[in-house]
Amino acid sequence: MDPRALPFTVLAILIAATTLANSYSPPPPPTTVYPAAKTVEAAVEGMVYCQSCDKFGSWSLAGAEAIAGAKISVICKNHRQQVSFYKVFQTDSYGHFYGELKGLKMTPHFLDHPLHACRAKLVSSPREDCNLFSNINNALDGASLRYEEKRLKWTNYEAVVYAAGPLAFRPDHCPESTAPPPTY
Repeated sequence: MDPRALPFTVLAILIAATTLANSYSPPPPPTTVYPAAKTVEAAVEGMVYCQSCDKFGSWSLAGAEAIAGAKISVICKNHRQQVSFYKVFQTDSYGHFYGELKGLKMTPHFLDHPLHACRAKLVSSPREDCNLFSNINNALDGASLRYEEKRLKWTNYEAVVYAAGPLAFRPDHCPESTAPPPTY
């Protein structure tokens, strides 16, 4: 053995012995962190009003007042006409409601899509002077949902927001009108 190579050989042996004595192991390979899957939900929003007495019998909401605390329901039926979703939502202080349709099962069948399957209906009004159902936007049978290209997006959440209504209650006591009935 060449005497000049001896220090390098001794150094290599010392490094190997030190490594084995300290139980050295190489670092684990980096783990790949995948972002959480984005959840896409469906939601519905709309307004609830008290229709003014002078617009009774029409679909007009001119002069209507928003109702805080009104309750509406969203009912969805599958393509076999079985109820697949039901939930009641309450309006905020501005008469606006927003509700996620969590738990709504959508199958590939196009009739199970919220636009075809779901309807919004009036449930109750906290106002004693305005608590009768009106049929504005076919609320008695259930107002259809509309897609208005509105989405809410967060980091791991996305909601397709459908519009319903507006819906309205009407007063139970309206003064007699002195105006002649409208002619059509």
